[in-house]
Amino acid sequence: MEINWKRNLLISWIGCFFTGASFSLVMPFIPLYIEELGAPASQVPLLSGLAISITALAAAIVAPIWGNLADRKGRRLMMIRAAAGMTVTMGALAFVPNVYWLLVMRFFTGVLSGYIPNATALIAYQAPREKSGWAIGTLATGAIAGNLIGPLMGGILAELLGMKNVFIITGMILFITLLLTIFLVKETFEPVEKKDLMSTKEILGQSTRRSVLFGLFFTSLILQLGMTSISPILTLYIRELSTDTGSVLFLSGLIVSVAGVSAVISSPYLGRLGDRIGNHKILLLGLVFSFCCFIPMGLVTSPWQLGVLRFLLGFSTGALMPSVNTLISKITPPEGVSRIFGYNQMFNNFGQVLGPLVGSAVAQAYSYSAVFFVTAGFVLLNIFLSLFNFRHDLKHQDIG
Repeated sequence: MEINWKRNLLISWIGCFFTGASFSLVMPFIPLYIEELGAPASQVPLLSGLAISITALAAAIVAPIWGNLADRKGRRLMMIRAAAGMTVTMGALAFVPNVYWLLVMRFFTGVLSGYIPNATALIAYQAPREKSGWAIGTLATGAIAGNLIGPLMGGILAELLGMKNVFIITGMILFITLLLTIFLVKETFEPVEKKDLMSTKEILGQSTRRSVLFGLFFTSLILQLGMTSISPILTLYIRELSTDTGSVLFLSGLIVSVAGVSAVISSPYLGRLGDRIGNHKILLLGLVFSFCCFIPMGLVTSPWQLGVLRFLLGFSTGALMPSVNTLISKITPPEGVSRIFGYNQMFNNFGQVLGPLVGSAVAQAYSYSAVFFVTAGFVLLNIFLSLFNFRHDLKHQDIG
């Protein structure tokens, strides 16, 4: 059976958009919901941080397990499994009796997640090699756009319908994702017995560039660390910079969102450019550009300057996400692509956990500005590592 990979790309994009939106939809009012559930006021900040980070931590722990299962049973089946699991766990948040059950459901949301990495593995496997950068870059815009619009829609819906109803709506959105995936995503896949499955060690041994692969994992971690390190201090930093304290929340939302806008605009174009000149070159340019954005962020004197730099930073995100995924697909044996994407997702999730911790610790010890300088230091380390890993490819076009 001939697979229409472009239709799969369209449906997967919608699924990634809904998944990204459902994750970020609830973020604006998690602290308020924890208060409503009866948590003591003194514990709300800690419990809020735990409720947000526990999902990423759980997802990081189980991502390789789901990747292994995807290589045995198929990526489409894992997309269905993730959509079904998250439909239940996200919708159930409307009915939890206390904050402890909230944390349990948030943990199982992470355990049962995995729609986006499996969709990425599916498209990376099905798209023609010469179009893989464009296809993966386009797919990346779905999750980015969902994460971008989610907080705005979540805040509006919570205001109009109440917080509990937002969780029910989120469950319904994920249920639509489940139905679309079941009926419209197609995959030809022959299940592999566990005893016949290539081991992870063998996959890494057959990878054309093992050191590059681990470097790409590190890049994924740094990318997420850089995106999330400012989340604990952004509102406070803007308040410090702003003369109009009444608009701090609006400015914070706007400044967070603008990076997503530029990433959505640039991802497909930069993915297509990577197909032409080499994805490793786009990745290196993205890292250098992000370093050049983070340094002046610690030196700005007004919120609008920070907003401009955040908008520019989104272009580096648009370069890095598709480049990492495309390079992984090109240097990984097809028999193990889901597992390797699972490990990459693990590093993504660890970056989401470490980012806020690093940002909070640096701000506490030094200053808000120092958070940007420390983040830039991590990016600089990544640049040197990537230059070392790609030293051969910058002379010869071997990796694409």
